[in-house]
Amino acid sequence: MMHSTAVTTAAPAQVLPQSLLLNVAHALDHLVLLIFAAAVGVIAQEFGFARWEDLMPYATGAFFAFGLGALPSGKLGDSWGRRPMMLIFFFGLGVSLWLVALTTTAWQMALALTLVGVFASIYHPVGIPMLVQKTTTPGRTIGINGLAGNLGIALAAVLTGLLVKYFGWRSAFVLPGVLSILCGVAFARIAVESEPPANRASTKAALPMGALARAFAVITLTATTGNLLFNFTTNGNGELLRDRMTAVVADPATLGLLLAGVYVVASFAQMIVGRLIDRYPIKRLLLLIAAAQIPLFIAASNAQGWGFYLLAIAFMVFVFGAIPFTDAMIVRFVDDRMRSRAAGMRLTISFGISSAAVYLLGPLVKAAGFDFLLLLMAAISCITVLAAAWLPAVAHR
Repeated sequence: MMHSTAVTTAAPAQVLPQSLLLNVAHALDHLVLLIFAAAVGVIAQEFGFARWEDLMPYATGAFFAFGLGALPSGKLGDSWGRRPMMLIFFFGLGVSLWLVALTTTAWQMALALTLVGVFASIYHPVGIPMLVQKTTTPGRTIGINGLAGNLGIALAAVLTGLLVKYFGWRSAFVLPGVLSILCGVAFARIAVESEPPANRASTKAALPMGALARAFAVITLTATTGNLLFNFTTNGNGELLRDRMTAVVADPATLGLLLAGVYVVASFAQMIVGRLIDRYPIKRLLLLIAAAQIPLFIAASNAQGWGFYLLAIAFMVFVFGAIPFTDAMIVRFVDDRMRSRAAGMRLTISFGISSAAVYLLGPLVKAAGFDFLLLLMAAISCITVLAAAWLPAVAHR
C-alpha cells in the first residue's frame, strides 16, 4: 500500500515531463526512419550504385519490421508495461542507429536499418496509448503528438542535409543515436507506471461486436492507404523536390531546408485536425480531408518549380491531416487495457502492407517517373474516400 501511494503522489508532478519525452520520442521515431531516404543519393555513390533508385529497396526491411514489430510490442505494452517497453525503444534505437553508421555494404545497411525498424516499431502501439491514457481531450493530445512526429520528419530533412554536407552521411545516424540514448536516461528517471494496463479496471463500456468490427475494418483500411501515401511522400519527397526544383535550386542543403519547410507547415495540420476531432463527427472530417488530396496530387503531377513547391505543401497538409484519425478512433472505441494490442494489430497490417511503398518507390520512379507516382497517390486517396464512407454511424459520437 505504501508503494502504491508513493506512485500516485509522484505521478501528477511527472505527467508533463513524461508527456514531453513521449512527444520527443515520436519526433525521433519518424526522424530515424527517414535519414536514409534523405541521404540515399550520397550513400548510393559511396556504395557503388549508379542511381539512388537502385539502393532504395534495401530500406524495405526497416519499414516491414516497423509494421510487423508493432504486434508483439503492443502485446508486451499491455501485459508487461509501457514504461519498460519505452526504455527498450530509446536504448535499442540508439544502438541500432550507431550500427547503421558502421555499415560499408548495401546488405549490411539493409540489416542495420531493419534493426532500426524493430526498435522503432515500439513507439506507436506503446507510446501513444501511454500518452492518452488519462486525457479528456484525446483529439488535441493526438494532434500535438502528431505535430511532434512530423516535426521529426522536417528535422530529418534539414538535419540530414546539413550533416551530410559538412560531416558525412554517417554522422546523420550517429547524432540521433546519441539523442535517443540521452532521452532513455531521462525517461528512466522521470516516467512512472503503477501496473501494466492489462491489470487495470475497465474504463469503457463494451460496444456491439458488429459496430466494433466494422469500425476496426475501416480504421485498418484507411490507415493502410494513409500509410502508403505517407511512405511514398516522405521517402520520395527529397528526390521529387530535386527533380521538380532543379531549374531554381540545386544545392542539397537548400533543398533540405525547402523540404523541411514543407513538413513544418504541413505538420500543424495535425494540431488543427486533432482539435476538430474533439468537436465534430470523425466520418465527415475524414471524408473531406481524403477527398481534398485527389485534385492536389493530380495538379502536382503536371507542375514544376515554385508552383510544384506550393502544391507539395498543400498535398502534404492533407496527407498529414489524415494521420490523427486512426489513433483517435482507437481511443474512442477501445478500452485502455487493450489499446496497445489493438494499435499493434492495426499497425502490423497497415504498415506491413504499406512497407511495399518503400520497396516499389525506386523501381516505380525509374520505370514510370514521378508523374505516374503522383497519379497513383491520387488513386490511393480515392480508396480512402470509399473506405471512410463505410464508417459506421456510431463513429459520429
